[in-house]
Amino acid sequence: MKFGTKLLHGEKTIDKNNGAVTLPIYQSSTFHQFDIDNFGEFDYARSGNPTRNILEEEFSKLECAEYAFAFSSGIAAISSVLSIFSSGDHLIVAEDVYGGTYRAITKIFNRFNIEFTFVNTEDISNIKKLIKTNTKAIYLETPSNPLLKITDLKGCIKLAKENDLLTIVDNTFMSPYLQNPLNLGADIVIHSATKFIAGHSDVIAGLAATNSKEIASEIYKIQNGFGAILSPQDCYLVSRGLKTLKVRMDESERNAIKLANWLEKQDIVDKVYYPGLIYHKGYKIHKEQSFGPGAVLSFKFKNIEQTKYFLNNVKNVVVAVSLGAVETIVSYPVKMSHAAIPKNEREKLGITDTLIRVSLGIEDIEDIIEGFKVGFIN
Repeated sequence: MKFGTKLLHGEKTIDKNNGAVTLPIYQSSTFHQFDIDNFGEFDYARSGNPTRNILEEEFSKLECAEYAFAFSSGIAAISSVLSIFSSGDHLIVAEDVYGGTYRAITKIFNRFNIEFTFVNTEDISNIKKLIKTNTKAIYLETPSNPLLKITDLKGCIKLAKENDLLTIVDNTFMSPYLQNPLNLGADIVIHSATKFIAGHSDVIAGLAATNSKEIASEIYKIQNGFGAILSPQDCYLVSRGLKTLKVRMDESERNAIKLANWLEKQDIVDKVYYPGLIYHKGYKIHKEQSFGPGAVLSFKFKNIEQTKYFLNNVKNVVVAVSLGAVETIVSYPVKMSHAAIPKNEREKLGITDTLIRVSLGIEDIEDIIEGFKVGFIN
């Protein structure tokens, strides 16, 4: 079964009791036990809820996983996965991860004596140099946020396996439609389901998936123990959005390709970052490990005056935090997604005051370009 069909016709997409074709919302916090010596599948909704379980099972198939877990946000999924590690463990982390991940690592997990080292993962030799006796995992984003840096997943996974390390991949930018890290050998995949998976700017959610029974058991302990679960109503919204993932991503990606090529020709634009451009560093690697360049791009203006003018005047888009929605979202990383990273660190990474990130939606590209033109100083 191909991906688009799988989105609509999974094993549990039809309720066998009544034929309903949408995910039922079991808005129940607790469940009656008919036999006190033999509890049923569900007892308390933090530990398991039929709506959440169905979403998790359906998503696991899309991400080519045996197990999946739904969380109350993307950062809840990330933090829950990081919580499977213990005091004294060391993790190697891609240096330009999402700002919320950076904040969680540097402001919360460092309190628990878990050691993290940030590194440019475009060059695998950088990672190899940092592996120590207490290193337990490599945490990656590819393409990265917001400069769309590409990491060779196969190469990193091979290195991890040679050193008995786990590989964790934040796959939010690509979605399971465009990239399947588990099929390449990764151990855990994480998503902010708020983004492309749900796709309509109306729900906050996170997902994590794995093929390892042992890892799944550890993640479930955290999910159940901390309780950062996705509510039944939000599970329904994610499921509803998921059905149109393929058609949304196809249209958004087409728009991104057209906008990237248009931006390249604008004198006022200094540089465009997009894996669909042949000169983009890592273009060939990304093409080999994914099924498309995706719907997110970034670009830099030549000066700060133009940058601020653009953000205050651009039309036919939303200027906001987040990405991956049906509407085009223009973001300003230094004040939004990466505000938690100190300025000197941001600038070392190339996240400057003139950088704009764009997540393309499904509008007509002609209107998006016209809206961009309004934001250009004449």
